[in-house]
Amino acid sequence: MMERAAATQAMTVAGLNLIKQAMSIYDSDLKLVVANARFREMFSIPRVLSQPGAPFPETIRFLIENGEYGDIRDEDKEAFIKERVDRALNFEAHYFERQRADGRWVSVEGSPLPEGGWVAVYTDITSTKRQEALLRSRSEELSDQLLQYAEELSATNRELEATVQTLEEVKRQLIDSEARMRLTAEMMPAHIAHVGPDRLYTYSNRRLSTVIPGRPSDIVGMHASEALGDSAYVHIKPHMDKAFRGQPSVFEFNEHPSTRRIRAAFTPDDNEGAARGVYVLSMDVTEETQARVALQQTRRREIAAQMTSGLAHDFSNLLTIILGTQSKLQKMELPDDARSLIEATLGAARRGGTLLDNLANVTGPRVPKLAPTDMIVFLSELETLARPTMGDEVSLIIENSIPEGAVLLDPAMLQDSLVNLLLNAAHACGQGGTILLIAELVQNTWVQFTVRDTGPGFSDAALEHALDPFFTTKGADGSGLGLAMVYDMTKLVGGDIKIANTETGGQVVLRLPLRRAVQDSTPGLALLVEDNPDLRGLIRDMLTDMKHTVIEAASVDEARVLLDQLPDITLVLSDISLEGDATGVDLIRELGRDRVPTYLMTSLPQSHDLYIEGAARAPVLPKPFTAAQLDQFLHPK
Repeated sequence: MMERAAATQAMTVAGLNLIKQAMSIYDSDLKLVVANARFREMFSIPRVLSQPGAPFPETIRFLIENGEYGDIRDEDKEAFIKERVDRALNFEAHYFERQRADGRWVSVEGSPLPEGGWVAVYTDITSTKRQEALLRSRSEELSDQLLQYAEELSATNRELEATVQTLEEVKRQLIDSEARMRLTAEMMPAHIAHVGPDRLYTYSNRRLSTVIPGRPSDIVGMHASEALGDSAYVHIKPHMDKAFRGQPSVFEFNEHPSTRRIRAAFTPDDNEGAARGVYVLSMDVTEETQARVALQQTRRREIAAQMTSGLAHDFSNLLTIILGTQSKLQKMELPDDARSLIEATLGAARRGGTLLDNLANVTGPRVPKLAPTDMIVFLSELETLARPTMGDEVSLIIENSIPEGAVLLDPAMLQDSLVNLLLNAAHACGQGGTILLIAELVQNTWVQFTVRDTGPGFSDAALEHALDPFFTTKGADGSGLGLAMVYDMTKLVGGDIKIANTETGGQVVLRLPLRRAVQDSTPGLALLVEDNPDLRGLIRDMLTDMKHTVIEAASVDEARVLLDQLPDITLVLSDISLEGDATGVDLIRELGRDRVPTYLMTSLPQSHDLYIEGAARAPVLPKPFTAAQLDQFLHPK
């Protein structure tokens, strides 16, 4: 790359040397960027001051000493140099002509650069001035008016040439600016486009396929329905029609073939009421929606916990009283009929206690604990656990098409959910039947588990209420909290659950966000994000003892810069609470699923919203911790 840059620089200088005019370019720090051979020759500039990096003040000093500006006293030199430097720092476009010490004339044209600095072009106009002098010497033969006109025309032509060159430079800057804007639009993780009144795309940044997989990227000139496909266009069309009527809108919809959640914004492009089209901005918000669902479920749990805590407390007291009273009655001499009633009352009270425990599990602050999970091993252990409880009459078939490699999920939560679904399916099969468990990836976005049985299927009431707490079809044998707990645990990590009937029986589909786990114990470049300098130093020492190379940041903004500049980062360990408004959860949300392995640490309680949302995205290590605990956390054995 360096050789190519050097070759490009050499070719640029060679091209400038062919120009008959002298030229120099200085940057905003008043350092020479490039000068051609004519610049050195015209002003007899020594080679040391014509090399890139030569300071502008030293060049002025040389020109003074070389008599370029006439006689300047020694005591006035520094003031003269300072005045020239100040003018250069506040550079403005200009054109003027001056006579040099050797009697020759030179025109000077300067133009500022958009990033600071300037370019100056020097033209020897001695011959032109001599022609003007010759015309003046013949003034007896020419009228004073003609002579003046000729001089003004000559000067105007030179100024016009300078203006044309300035316009050309402005044109080049506009072209460069447009190219930068197009590059910026292409790099954005969103689809940016413009649709004309005929619903044909007039502009697109070629990012549609990243938002809706399977759709084309080159869609300019294509009708919106063709570019988006029927499944997306049916959601978008009403909002697009409103935008053409002058009503902007922002909305979200599910694009079913790709299982993506899309957010779109339509802004009318109108001029004095005349609709010229619609600007379109759309992006994939699937992962954001998953996090939002998880947070909403957490808040629902908190509300449920607040509503039920008082009730559970009073209910527990009542059960305690009932159990105590019935125990006293058991010790009394009572008829046999009374004893059977006492036993029934005790059974109901114990069942109430079990119900309270289940209620606590639903409303309690259970937090996801994501860990790298091998699905082959996980499903094998699940089969070993579930099969003995299903009875010999029910067959269990497990089909796993998830590729090898660990995925990041909470294995305990998932195991509880699937065991619950399998037991419900076995109950539906009764004295005989088949249960099929299918594990697969969907659109590289979800880990999906489908449980099908050959039972009678869900009733209409069950299809509507099966996920509601306390709904059960098992009569006295069911608490009505099984599927509700599965729903709760699934939503807590941003997943989804759906129930339906098939031709052979009932079906439950459970989807969890796909987050691939990278298990690599090889030491690498670790980014440590921690705002406490003392704690940051302690954790840095722990990581270096593990043979990691460590770079540090105190805020999300600093971490973003390091991640952009250092693509070789192999691990990110971030505190949740950091300097500034952004948190460690914001950082890993921006990184996405697969860019780099991410881990969180915190001293927040597990009931805190940020702890729960972070735990749904990455493994979380509570503070304080030892070096051994951090090593086990980052490199599970």
